[in-house]
Amino acid sequence: MRQLTVTIPDDFYETFIRFFKHIPEVSINEKTENEVPLWQQEMVLERMKNAKPEDYRSWEDVKKDLDKKWNFNG
Repeated sequence: MRQLTVTIPDDFYETFIRFFKHIPEVSINEKTENEVPLWQQEMVLERMKNAKPEDYRSWEDVKKDLDKKWNFNG
């Protein structure tokens, strides 16, 4: 069996899904473009759980560093 990733326009999505749901051998795994994989979510949660107060930096300090390095003005 092969796996295929397809990107389709939003206005064609419903038609596409309805068509393929009628084919028994097809498994539809709907993902959005910005979906964060579960393994990555777990990794971030683990890092947050193990972080110490000294690991954190203020947003103001981070902005200053970004501005120095990348001319970030956010």
